[in-house]
Amino acid sequence: MKYLREYFYLCGLAVLQTRILCYNEPKWQRCWVVCGREVSMDIDKIYAMEFSVVYKLLVDKAMRKGRTKAEVNEIIRWLTGYTNKELERMVKKPTSYEEFFGNAPCMNEKRKLIKGMICGVRVQEVTPELMREIRYLDKLIDELAKGKPMEKILRK
Repeated sequence: MKYLREYFYLCGLAVLQTRILCYNEPKWQRCWVVCGREVSMDIDKIYAMEFSVVYKLLVDKAMRKGRTKAEVNEIIRWLTGYTNKELERMVKKPTSYEEFFGNAPCMNEKRKLIKGMICGVRVQEVTPELMREIRYLDKLIDELAKGKPMEKILRK
């Protein structure tokens, strides 16, 4: 058995991704790392998280660093193609993270220009595709929190 460990950062919480390669059969498992302890979390549980909960965490993270909710909304709209009203509706109704990205009107083609590392892993190399989309959003919010100008964040 071969263990490959990659660390991710999801809404302010470190997520440990362990890929176990056993006789050419990959199995994915995700774990929350809280206070140095690993708490098992299946990938399906991440996808099933309510978008409204994740959205609140993203906004809180940005606001702690002196950015605004409007900037977070602009990033989400740029990435997914949702309008303001659609985004508000998605936040108010129970929608899973998977449904949020799956129902996105038009994922921005420039999202593929998002490069960089999050917890030692290149965001552009993350698999599966849905997890990569989630990581793109995390990377953009990280850039916002670090004080990058919106023009650079939105790859203009």
